[in-house]
Amino acid sequence: MRPFHLVLGCLLIVSTGGSVSADAIYQWRDENGKIHFGDRPPATEESKPVTVKPNLYQAPKYKSITASGREKVVMYSTKRCGYCKKARRYFKRNAIPYVEYDVETSQKGRRDYKKLGGKGVPIILVGKRRLNGFSEAGFRQIYQ
Repeated sequence: MRPFHLVLGCLLIVSTGGSVSADAIYQWRDENGKIHFGDRPPATEESKPVTVKPNLYQAPKYKSITASGREKVVMYSTKRCGYCKKARRYFKRNAIPYVEYDVETSQKGRRDYKKLGGKGVPIILVGKRRLNGFSEAGFRQIYQ
């Protein structure tokens, strides 16, 4: 994707409040063999509608509120992951209680990670909010 198209797509999403609505998405190939997608079929090329499957995950079952009334923090991690180590240090430094499941050594961790459609670690859940990877700013945003 060209940088211009990426910027244009981001502006479209921001200007529509984060959602883009179309009755259908169409795919077609131009005269040079390049594949295009759009919300309207082209006038000059033959197109076909595309079915889009959203990337959803089934959240593992766990009690989402702690005794203190805060939402529970759950982290799926590995021992050798650098971002997981940063998250652990951040939680300890800020006295944030959390539950951790190692996706390599724990059956529950492995099973939940699969249900979450995990592609990397850490995956951090705060109630129904999810953070893939770790950054302090990203965590603060979902922990508020």
